Amino acid sequence: MDECERSADGENDRNGEIDSVTYSDGGKRAGGISPASLLRAAAYPVLLLAVVLVGAAALVLRWDPAVVSPLFLVGTLVYLAVLEQLIPYDRSWHPGKDEWRWYGVYFLLTMAGSGLAQLLVTAAVGRIAPGEPAHSLWAEIPGALLAGSLVSYLVHRLGHTSALLWRLHGVHHVPQKVNVANNGVNHVLDIVLAQSLVQLTLALLGFSRPAVLVTGLFVVAQGYFVHANIDVRIGRLNHVLASPEQHRLHHSTDLSEAGHYGSDLSCWDHLFGSFTWRPGREPAAVGLHDPASFPGTGEILASLLHPWRRRPEPEPPAGPDATP
Repeated sequence: MDECERSADGENDRNGEIDSVTYSDGGKRAGGISPASLLRAAAYPVLLLAVVLVGAAALVLRWDPAVVSPLFLVGTLVYLAVLEQLIPYDRSWHPGKDEWRWYGVYFLLTMAGSGLAQLLVTAAVGRIAPGEPAHSLWAEIPGALLAGSLVSYLVHRLGHTSALLWRLHGVHHVPQKVNVANNGVNHVLDIVLAQSLVQLTLALLGFSRPAVLVTGLFVVAQGYFVHANIDVRIGRLNHVLASPEQHRLHHSTDLSEAGHYGSDLSCWDHLFGSFTWRPGREPAAVGLHDPASFPGTGEILASLLHPWRRRPEPEPPAGPDATP
């Protein structure tokens, strides 16, 4: 089977279209190349190009990171939201009216709470991290990406293996869909913990603010890309970069395939044995293995208070090594 095509048992037609782009054959089909195929092929390269162009412009023109990062986040959200309408992976995963309201509240709460909690971290990073790179920026950026990605991977995996941290992170796995909008469904403390540890690690390792800025743009783009409900597949690049194909498996209710804790690079999943993707592999269902263990997504206050509820907690899912 071609790496970038779905199995021929009929499940490849989730979104009601027959044509399917492949990175290996250029999206060719008997009737030529369709606009949808071109869009699928260009979607990810365009996103990566935007990271490069915005990052380069921010460095050359010395743009304020406090302005660049939020604007880039908004641009990424709009871009991926449009793609979800044009080339959806599964049309039934589009948010309903109630879900849009819930996701919007979660997004605002997460951004506001995270922003407030990050004030001290930002101040510390500003004092610790050098303003100018001590080494070539082109050497610093890959180093910052690898270091930040490793910390993010470890924190994410702990969120699944630690019973205490799962009470926070499990909120993100409640929705039975995976799309750009519900990427913001998180417990505020879960986001604060992950972001704080990554930023402080980069600062303590001496990476400069320009390197951290560029790395942050890539991480933002990747984080929302892997969560997008878009019919885009990247073939062999899955062994280097994270993708929606992998992240849908991460949200699988089948714990034997729910690995992929990296949302930017996939090298750590390979290294630590949590890489489960193979061509054509798709989850039968996404969400919690035990849905009754968390409040529903619409129960926002209950979700935020869930970590402090006094009741027996189930063991957290431990990824591909776990047994249902």
